[in-house]
Amino acid sequence: MKTTKAAKSTPVKPVAKKAAKKAAQKATAASGKATGVAKKATATIKKAAAASKKAAPAKTAASKKAAPAKTVAKKAAPAKTVAKKAAPAKTVAKKPAPAQAAPKKAIVESHAALVRRARRINRELAEVYPYAHPELDFENPFQLVIATVLSAQTTDLRVNQTTPGLFAKYPTPEDLAAANPEEVEEILRPTGFFRAKTKSVIGLSKALAEDFGGEVPGRLEDLVKLPGVGRKTAFVVLGNAFGRPGITVDTHFGRLVRRWQWTDETDPDKVEAAVGALFPKSEWTMLSHHVIFHGRRICHARKPACGACPLAPLCPAYGEGETDPEKARKLLKYEKGGFPGQRLNPPQSYLDAGGIPAPPLGAG
Repeated sequence: MKTTKAAKSTPVKPVAKKAAKKAAQKATAASGKATGVAKKATATIKKAAAASKKAAPAKTAASKKAAPAKTVAKKAAPAKTVAKKAAPAKTVAKKPAPAQAAPKKAIVESHAALVRRARRINRELAEVYPYAHPELDFENPFQLVIATVLSAQTTDLRVNQTTPGLFAKYPTPEDLAAANPEEVEEILRPTGFFRAKTKSVIGLSKALAEDFGGEVPGRLEDLVKLPGVGRKTAFVVLGNAFGRPGITVDTHFGRLVRRWQWTDETDPDKVEAAVGALFPKSEWTMLSHHVIFHGRRICHARKPACGACPLAPLCPAYGEGETDPEKARKLLKYEKGGFPGQRLNPPQSYLDAGGIPAPPLGAG
């Protein structure tokens, strides 16, 4: 039995050895393959490293070459600084020309100082315009109230050229009250808004004939009840037909008293009250004439003739208009500029001062 077991176990050893050899061979082959793969991977890494080294100088070169461009851009920066230095040229352009003085600033003064300055201006105006007068032609209170109503939205010259024909045909309130409206419209057509004005003057004439016995009343409260008559018209009539003081606030008067900083009010009634408080009542009528004359001849709305204005040293608004004396003189109107006035029949004092009568309608 022992012999048999030994005989049977003997062949096992060669088989095991063969299997071990084969396993060892396979392991060797596998390790060889792994080594080859590792070598290949190492070679690939080396190639990549070499490639990156080659690429690095290119990038460095490119970056170094590109760097000067940034430097150039930085060198160009001073151009902006130059442009900033040129900015003052704009400021110089904004400065007014030497010949054109800048307007004076608002005056801060007490009420007493304002009264003194306002009255001094009026005294200066009285010396410049000793012949100041109402610039509507009239012979009696009826003609004056009609002419004043017609002067709305037109010039005194146009009214003066139109009223001779009207008063020749309708000399009294009763005559005009009974007039044919279409005939009156034709006469008043040159004054503009002739239909509305026809209605006003006929209505006014009827009120005078029916309520006041054909006479123009001499009281403010009665005058303002008449069709087309407001405070401005009433004061013109009271001051110039009845000798009763009043302030006439027309567009010229309002413009100038604001330029002179007598008031900043724009409502005519408030302007009247503010300016009236600066002067004695006895001066109101002539004050109105002085201011309106100055507004029509020198201190114009659009382009005042500042360089030819006798009030320049007293005027807070000096510089709003032309300050060059030669150019300013060319802006003067009526007798100041050697041109005809607005009245066809001006007072003798106006003619003595060099004033020229206005031409009749259709004469040029």
